[in-house]
Amino acid sequence: MQQKLIAFIGGGNMAQAIVLGLLKQGYPAAQIIINDPNEEKRAYFAKLGVQTAENNVESVTRAEVVLLAVKPQMMADVCAPLSAVDFSDKLLISIAAGISTARLQALIPSAKSIVRVMPNTPALVGEGMSGLFAPENTAETDRTFAQALLNAVGKTLWVTEENQMHTVTAASGSSPAYFFLMLEAMQQSLIEMNIDTHTARQLVQQSMLGAAKMVVENPHITLATLRENVTSKGGTTAAALDVFNKRQFNQTVEEAMQACVARSQEMEALF
Repeated sequence: MQQKLIAFIGGGNMAQAIVLGLLKQGYPAAQIIINDPNEEKRAYFAKLGVQTAENNVESVTRAEVVLLAVKPQMMADVCAPLSAVDFSDKLLISIAAGISTARLQALIPSAKSIVRVMPNTPALVGEGMSGLFAPENTAETDRTFAQALLNAVGKTLWVTEENQMHTVTAASGSSPAYFFLMLEAMQQSLIEMNIDTHTARQLVQQSMLGAAKMVVENPHITLATLRENVTSKGGTTAAALDVFNKRQFNQTVEEAMQACVARSQEMEALF
């Protein structure tokens, strides 16, 4: 991976995950600047050997790559002073949900190379799934750098149309919470069956991990087949799945993902 000076605007969990991923891959700490108003966050990164700062404009002026890791509702305020900086030779990466590349271009008019990213929280353990989009005028070298940057914390894929980023949000950006909700419900059910909390947690989390590994290690086997392989006719699994089907599980999931897409679209219009 080419070494460039990267300025992170925002030092939250996702920025932390990316920085740790880069450092694990041998990226020089001296080539990373973290800007955050929170003193404790800056102290955390300083212990890693990373540069820290409070002045966004100063850091962005120095940097070759600027990664915006701020909340969508803060984006306009954060970008206002940055618009005075010449971004014509910089790569601008945003990991903010619902902020389109057109909006970023409007906020920072001199930016010529923009990559929009939708990461997810498993990046914190190096197993993230990030969707990327870039306008046609974004240089191929910048696309390659952005992808390598996110590959430091998991897998990546590109979408060809920006409106597909809303779907990526539903599919990966928000989906860890769907799985956590399922596990939470399963754990609570076991507790009500007089299984202690720790044992219930172990049962559901290892089952989740094993099931996920079966999916990853058997890419040529459909998800439906994997499910069918566990389901004996008239057996215990069939009884459980029958309840899900009667409660219209698939429809519920579809409606939830559509709601996620709709909210992503609303945020894009709002911010």
